Amino acid sequence: WTRLRETGVDPDQWLANGRDWRAAYFSPLRQIDLNSVSRLGFAWSYDLGTARGQEATPIVVDGVMYVSGNWGRVYALDARTGAERWTFIPEVDGQYGRFTCCDVVNRGVAVWKGRVYVGALDGWLYALDAATGKVPWKADTFIGRGRNTPQLAITGAPQIAGDVVVIGQGGADFVKVLDFGVAKAISRSS
Repeated sequence: WTRLRETGVDPDQWLANGRDWRAAYFSPLRQIDLNSVSRLGFAWSYDLGTARGQEATPIVVDGVMYVSGNWGRVYALDARTGAERWTFIPEVDGQYGRFTCCDVVNRGVAVWKGRVYVGALDGWLYALDAATGKVPWKADTFIGRGRNTPQLAITGAPQIAGDVVVIGQGGADFVKVLDFGVAKAISRSS
């Protein structure tokens, strides 16, 4: 927490979505300015092996870039060279791709105390060991999965709140059952 709170002391880190706990999206690095910008060049690229949507903001911790790809994949790369350290590919039920408005994107990971957290499209929240990509635990975030549950999916990035990992679901825009429930509730209150 101290490190995240004092990101000004560690300007080359991007420890959270938005860089710091305030989500300021501001880097205090000064190497790039009006005099140096014309000397910038291509450093490296990493092919995610897909033409599907990509919407994640990478997290950089101690020289390792963690970024999510579609379906909830995670890539750990050497931030200086782009060399792959590990890749995590969750086993996702492809039917969940039907419940998203804007492709099977994933908008990021959270990194906290040696773990990388990612929500897979089909509602599973994974904790990954930041050094190896191995899965110490996963949790089902869909209450009542398979029992008349709404058609949900996860595309957002998890957030850390103390000792809790918070993740939300989306997809209700495709669920007519929720429309009926709202109409019924309104008619009861009239």
